[in-house]
Amino acid sequence: MNGLATAYLDEFRRIFRLKPAFSTLIVAALIYAVFYPQPYLNEALRDVPVAVVDQDRTDSSRQFARLLDATPDVAVAEVLPDLPSAQHEVFTRAISGIVVIPQHFERELLHGRPSPVALYGDASYFLIYSRVSGAVSAVAQTLGAQVEVSRLIARGIDPPIAEAAADPLPLVAVPLFNPQGGYATYILPAAFVLLVQQMLLIGTGLLNTLPGARSEHRKAEDRPGPAATVIGKALAHLSLEAVIIPVYLIVLPYLYGVPRLGSVPAVLAMSVPFILAVSGLGFIVAAIFKKPLAVQLAMAAMGLPFMFLAGFSWPIEAIPKAVQIASVLLPSTSAIDGIVRVSQLGGSLADVSRQFLTLWALALIYGAIAVVIEMRRRAT
Repeated sequence: MNGLATAYLDEFRRIFRLKPAFSTLIVAALIYAVFYPQPYLNEALRDVPVAVVDQDRTDSSRQFARLLDATPDVAVAEVLPDLPSAQHEVFTRAISGIVVIPQHFERELLHGRPSPVALYGDASYFLIYSRVSGAVSAVAQTLGAQVEVSRLIARGIDPPIAEAAADPLPLVAVPLFNPQGGYATYILPAAFVLLVQQMLLIGTGLLNTLPGARSEHRKAEDRPGPAATVIGKALAHLSLEAVIIPVYLIVLPYLYGVPRLGSVPAVLAMSVPFILAVSGLGFIVAAIFKKPLAVQLAMAAMGLPFMFLAGFSWPIEAIPKAVQIASVLLPSTSAIDGIVRVSQLGGSLADVSRQFLTLWALALIYGAIAVVIEMRRRAT
């Protein structure tokens, strides 16, 4: 027990004494907490500027432009006389799309014939393109239904029957767990977990590679055993993250308005094996790369692959099966899935038992490997 306490205190002191570790584990945590969510504060993309090329110049074409401008996703920045003028605006990045209303638009609609509206969208930024295309499609359907209802009423059909005939399958979309349909609500909870992993992984790697990071200055008989050393260090990391985890997973979502349905104890319970698994993995990272700079460069380079493997920025179904299986070796994969289910979807620990047990298994496996690494290091 004395050896365990010694290893714990030594590691906890080193976190604050070694500047690179302190900067990564504490200063970086503060910086990311303040600055990382800022680009997502608006939640959803709104008022994307587009130009309308009205080749018909009728009441129906102008109504189409007004309806498009009234949508929250798109703003009609200009109404231009021809397509070349609109193309010039796209090339100068003044607008992100062109909506072309064809000649004889109103006549074709009134005769019940198709009158397709063309959309030239800037697909280099897919989020903008999807917003513009969705808004144009919704307005086209709305105006088409209104015209069809007017035609049916003019033929003597009762208005309720005409409305039902024009839109026989109305869709009511309810965005569960993300009422604003925002990007921040989707991305931030998962990104916070990944940030915690990256900072702790780099920090533990540094603590085990920096000069003075170990206890060689102690006499051999006074040094804690390998198991006590690993467990003591892991508990020191857990003590530090006992402050950081509630800030990232509870306080920050509250401050930035991210919906939370789960209980705080369930979130914290999922976090314990996650932190222990990352701590054990940090020993392995240090043993592989051996130098502080190599640890920092390698883990910084792996941040983006880790994000894709977690399955929240890229659909997990689109990832090859072998890669999916390998990604389970990363604590963030199970932690993101489990913590998001608990915190945002209101799940219980029983609902995420597979992820919970996987994290404990990783903590035990990586902890055992860390003990072997420590034993071999002392034998050399």
